[in-house]
Amino acid sequence: MLAEDMGRFYADPVGFARYAYEWGKGELAGFHGPDDWQCDFLADVGQLVRARNFDGVNPVAPIRMGAVSGHGVGKSALVAMLVDWIMSTRPFAKGVITANTYEQLATKTWAEIAKWTKRCITGHWFDVSTGALWMRHKDFAESWRVDGQTCKEHNSEAFAGLHAVNSTPFYIFDEASAVPDKIWEVAEGGTTDGEPMWFAFGNGTRSTGRFREACVGRFKHMWNMRAIDSRDCRLPNKALIKEWIETYGLDSDFVKVRVRGMFPSLSVKQYISTDDVDRAFGKILRPEQFVFAPKILTLDNAWEGDDEGVIGLRQGLSFRILRTFAKNDNDIWVATLLAQFEDEEKADAVFIDGGYGTGVVSAGRTLGRSWRLVWFSEESTDPGCLNKRAQMWKGTRDWLKEGGAIPADQVLYNDLIGPETVPRLDGKLQLESKQHMKERGLPSPGRGDSLALSFAHPVASKSSSYEEMIMEQRNNQPEARYWSERR
Repeated sequence: MLAEDMGRFYADPVGFARYAYEWGKGELAGFHGPDDWQCDFLADVGQLVRARNFDGVNPVAPIRMGAVSGHGVGKSALVAMLVDWIMSTRPFAKGVITANTYEQLATKTWAEIAKWTKRCITGHWFDVSTGALWMRHKDFAESWRVDGQTCKEHNSEAFAGLHAVNSTPFYIFDEASAVPDKIWEVAEGGTTDGEPMWFAFGNGTRSTGRFREACVGRFKHMWNMRAIDSRDCRLPNKALIKEWIETYGLDSDFVKVRVRGMFPSLSVKQYISTDDVDRAFGKILRPEQFVFAPKILTLDNAWEGDDEGVIGLRQGLSFRILRTFAKNDNDIWVATLLAQFEDEEKADAVFIDGGYGTGVVSAGRTLGRSWRLVWFSEESTDPGCLNKRAQMWKGTRDWLKEGGAIPADQVLYNDLIGPETVPRLDGKLQLESKQHMKERGLPSPGRGDSLALSFAHPVASKSSSYEEMIMEQRNNQPEARYWSERR
């Protein structure tokens, strides 16, 4: 009879949550059901299940849902309800659950799952280990189970395909802001079988990474995400929240993250503010706002991995990416391309990253070019910066605050908000290494570096008069070229 009841709740997780636990009794005394936001979330899950109408044979599109929230709203309790609902209504379901740290996973997320499963009316169907972090059906321990896994990148294979083709493979990420991008990428490949589900919850502690991208960035079209404000929930301490707002301000990053269920403008270690990049993104300037400034052509070359070569041009407050290309060790080809842009743009200076640029500079000399190598590790002329790289990125940050404009390029956007600072006892600015960024799941910021290179050294303009520069800029606009060719 209980199994038949569970069958009725296959597409009704709200009904399951109200039926499966003894609300108002024991530890749940004073609670008459899930919080309103939890009910809304579960109701949406049920609607998506009905819309997909999985027949047990043909795979359906994955359900991807989650929430960014303030503190104390009951995220871990909702995780436990979802686990109990999936495991109780879907024979041979398989899941993987992770969190930002092993301690969070073991002492909070998994402890909550064990507690709610013990309360659940189907709890006796399963064995739950709080030491090894698994939950298994007593009769089908290997084929009907969910496991807790750390989110370290070296453990990424644990998130590969779960192979539940006739049931529901599922992933749950708790405190998802700090789960590395590599884990998200591997989990994506595990959502191709059966009736896949993927849930992600957390506070918006980082303004970079896949969790933010799923909520408000380039992956938001794939996810059903929502923001949960602690003030609207039953459990949080309202007096403490009021004190926080009075102390820090409603629009402070502290309140955004801990109360309002938002991402910060600037996370703890993030160097360039998301707000500053947002203001620059896709911004259009009038020619007279920048044509008087020198044109600085830059090259961030790439020889290996998935990195790309980038040629950029900054003139005053305006920055453009002229060309990107896959890794290329043909220095003559790159030098020829760079020389072409130098002539077309009448650049006043050309700065090249010394990392993979020495061959390009040598090839440029055979073309009669005098290009300047910039070594990111060289000494900074700014005593507050550890090296030239920190100095150039500081120049980039200040330029953005002064009104800089960048193209509507999502890769460049991500590059600029990606680097974090490294604390130092001497107070000097140091940015994390590119290798450390890759370990966090972020690519090398080639497009960001192409902008930063333009701040390597002071440059004077070689152009003639302001009026001539204005006319030249206007004639270079696509509309002007079109009518000139028509004439």
